[in-house]
Amino acid sequence: MRLPKAFNVFAAGLALALLLAGRPAAADQTHVAVAANFTGAAKEIAAAFAQKTGHEAVLSFGASGQFYAQITQGAPFQVFLSADEERPRKLVADGLAPAESRFTYAIGKLVLWSRTAGLVTGEATLRSGSFAKIAIANPAAAPYGAAAIETMKAVKLYEMLQPKIVQGNSIAQTFQFADTGNAELGFVALSQVIDAAGSRWVVPQDLYTPIRQDAVLLAKGVDSAAAEAFLVFLRSPEARAIIERYGYAFGASS
Repeated sequence: MRLPKAFNVFAAGLALALLLAGRPAAADQTHVAVAANFTGAAKEIAAAFAQKTGHEAVLSFGASGQFYAQITQGAPFQVFLSADEERPRKLVADGLAPAESRFTYAIGKLVLWSRTAGLVTGEATLRSGSFAKIAIANPAAAPYGAAAIETMKAVKLYEMLQPKIVQGNSIAQTFQFADTGNAELGFVALSQVIDAAGSRWVVPQDLYTPIRQDAVLLAKGVDSAAAEAFLVFLRSPEARAIIERYGYAFGASS
């Protein structure tokens, strides 16, 4: 599958220049599948995108693994913002996305968080075991859940903590468990609690595989001007400022 011209280096730069100059093409709509951890940032980016280009990004939020399954079954998404790099890579291998469109738009950070002030003080909180439940996202569907298990294994506490684990279907549900008190604490994305009260430990990134979050244009979006424009805008300074404000990092290939 040949990548649309907007993703060639020169054309992508030209498209971005036109966007920022306020000269969008005819308004269009694109359907975007977004990893749940990126909810807040994606909503702000979509609003800025609409204001800048006139295009509308219709956002759906959920677990990356579930979105991958839906896309392979023909779901009408045109753009996929995953919480990992594995699913977008697989979609390229499946022939469901052009390889040249895939890039890392953010690197996520894992956090142990509690709505209770002073409860989370660091790794020592896990070692104490002085809580009944700890929430994580389903590791089969959500990369932040896999990172949580990696972390517990890295500090040699997984077996001790396993009976206390409750799983959310997505990182959004995991945050709800911790936020409502159904679990005293939970492994969530930093972006979800960037302005939240309570207590938190930003997990050192050497305890888990970096959460490289990749974006990709899907086959159903190849002929969509709005889909192409959205991915161009996602790499703009305006979008990057929003992404950074939510606590994400950037890598060399992003």
